[in-house]
Amino acid sequence: MAVVTPTIVNLDQLVKSLPEESKKLFQRLFSVSITTGSLVPPETMTDWIEKQFGSVRRVKEQKIVKVTNLITYEGAIFNSLRALRPRQREDRLRVEARIIDRAKDDPLADPLKDTPEDLFGRVKGKYSITASNIAKYDGLHSMIIFKDHNPLEFSRGEIIDYLETGWKWAQKAHQLDPEAKYYFFLWNCLKRAGATLAHGHAQVTLSRESHYAKIEALRLASLRYQAEYGSNYFDDLYQVYHTLGLALEKNDVRILVYLTPIKEKEVMILAKEFSQSFKERIYEVLACFRDAMHVTAFNLGIATPPLNSVPPDWQHFPIIARLVDRGYPWDGSSDFGTMELYAASIISYDPFSLSKTLQDCLTGGKLWAGE
Repeated sequence: MAVVTPTIVNLDQLVKSLPEESKKLFQRLFSVSITTGSLVPPETMTDWIEKQFGSVRRVKEQKIVKVTNLITYEGAIFNSLRALRPRQREDRLRVEARIIDRAKDDPLADPLKDTPEDLFGRVKGKYSITASNIAKYDGLHSMIIFKDHNPLEFSRGEIIDYLETGWKWAQKAHQLDPEAKYYFFLWNCLKRAGATLAHGHAQVTLSRESHYAKIEALRLASLRYQAEYGSNYFDDLYQVYHTLGLALEKNDVRILVYLTPIKEKEVMILAKEFSQSFKERIYEVLACFRDAMHVTAFNLGIATPPLNSVPPDWQHFPIIARLVDRGYPWDGSSDFGTMELYAASIISYDPFSLSKTLQDCLTGGKLWAGE
């Protein structure tokens, strides 16, 4: 039997080659649809096509892979042409660092003087300090301001500090308002990812009544899955990804390379608690994005179950971190369009390529368990 190369283009063949039980579990969770896009280019385009895409044949017949999560109805479309097109691997980190280091009129340079504080005061970490957000989108909404204004010059200790400062803020906010118990940590790194200020900062919120809509939608989908199949959705999701070689577990934390990403290079990190290992894994994935894949603009979100006693309908739900690449920060074109807003995400980066890079970063070159 021929060995199937692990790429998104070959996902349908990879699924066919799985053991029967693994194949059934995949098909319970996902639908894979294959179609072909065809075109007839004029001869005048031959040189340009070969330069950009390697061959005319790849352009004439394009294999398109559509993946849909049947439980959450997240969807992504992968075009083999986009996945295989030549890419430049330029070291943009140093360029970005120089640009950011020259930033002037930094409004977050002196937080004690230039930012408000919460009713319960500030939380001060070794490398960060909180400030009450001046334009809130929740009752309890604050910023974690990094001491180093360059958000890309982070160390392991700094990332852990940012996460711990946010967690301590959540405890204080919960003491102030015990009915506010749904915690969300978000980091929009650079303007491309939605940040209005270049100075490194994350944000934290604590909501009443329920979590944010997309988090609740995921929780309810997982509850329906558990009721129908009698097993935990997140455990089964991990098992499918692990079988395909798209997931690993390190010190009780699971890392999944998402098959239905909202944008490029989406990674999901799952943990049972807000542990040291969870914080370490977040740093390692972020560092891998920055150093191995030259990602400079990204979004990181962390959602947790309720802070106080966890009700039964939340007990199956893990702490979830999700990370996605947003592209080159000063690119004039947007990475979101009508398809992403109202249909399905259009993705060019191969999840299997991402998994190999993460494998090298997080396991020192060891093979994924799924390989």
